[in-house]
Amino acid sequence: ATVSEPAQKCCTENIQPFLTSILEELMGPVSSGFTEVRSLFDKEVNEIIQDFQKTNDTTKLKENVDQLMNLPFNSVKMEPCYLKVNLLQELLQDLKSRFKVYHIDFVIQRTQNFMQELMENAVYTFEQLFSPSHQADSAKVATTIEKVKLRVLK
Repeated sequence: ATVSEPAQKCCTENIQPFLTSILEELMGPVSSGFTEVRSLFDKEVNEIIQDFQKTNDTTKLKENVDQLMNLPFNSVKMEPCYLKVNLLQELLQDLKSRFKVYHIDFVIQRTQNFMQELMENAVYTFEQLFSPSHQADSAKVATTIEKVKLRVLK
């Protein structure tokens, strides 16, 4: 009871007025990181479609889908996504001094973990919805892949 009123007053005067602008500032890098994840998934699936249209090889298609499943763990391909979130390092430095926000690296790491998890979910869902072994008509495979990709991105 003794601490509640001064704590509420402190939050109301010193923190609450800044929360909206802080959230907006932080969401820029986070949103661009997740947008990059979406773009990477889209690009990789488009490459699978293009490769299949050139070769019409279902064995190669299966290999490409298997490689897609490893995308979340491919640090080279995921790096551009992670770099977008590294901008938080600079933004959080100001918060660190103003609001005593610590563990900036933890915030960045957790965000990157969520990005990897999102990619894992996307490729898993893609694999579940599209199974090359169940595709009898190779003429419709590219169209089916495109439809599955759009469904996953939705």
